[in-house]
Amino acid sequence: MLKSYIIILTILGSIPVLHGIKFYLWPNASKCLKEDMQANQLIMGEYEVSNVPGQVINYIVRDSKGHILSQKDEITKGKFTFSAEVYETYEICFTSIVEVNQPGVNQEVSLIIQKGFEEKSSADLGEASKLKPTEADLKRLEDLSDLILHDFQLMRKREQEMRDTNEKTNTRVLYYSVFSMSCLLGLATWQVLYLRRYFMIKKIID
Repeated sequence: MLKSYIIILTILGSIPVLHGIKFYLWPNASKCLKEDMQANQLIMGEYEVSNVPGQVINYIVRDSKGHILSQKDEITKGKFTFSAEVYETYEICFTSIVEVNQPGVNQEVSLIIQKGFEEKSSADLGEASKLKPTEADLKRLEDLSDLILHDFQLMRKREQEMRDTNEKTNTRVLYYSVFSMSCLLGLATWQVLYLRRYFMIKKIID
């Protein structure tokens, strides 16, 4: 029973997150896609573009700090792989370049993004080749549990940050409302006193 449970969890844990997108890129235009990646997460991409004479497409992958993670010019079909040591947002941009005096047409771009986690080396696993099958499954299950725990901790941290931001925003809105009401009350009082003084000068009221 335990072995079956381990095998099921191992299979589920080894399944990477996979999604694809297909779009048309206008001549001499660029299209960028952004997505988040967790620490030590491996991003694998596979692209394919339609062939149009006189037109080329380049791609570049950058992180939020502008560092180039992957880049290639005049692409047709290929793959790329990169990872980050910390939580990061990456951006992949496709740029169309059309020759001068060339009537441009839309090019179809197909992109498949696959997310997974980097496998630990055999040294980190303590000579995994010497482990028994059950011990290897337990070790893989332990690594999977650590990844799941890391995900929960990251979600909890982001939830805490969102809650703190929400509370700060509510506090600022409250202070702004009190300030606005004070200004309105002060302005109304000034108007009443001003009109009273004006009417008294004009001898409209005593």
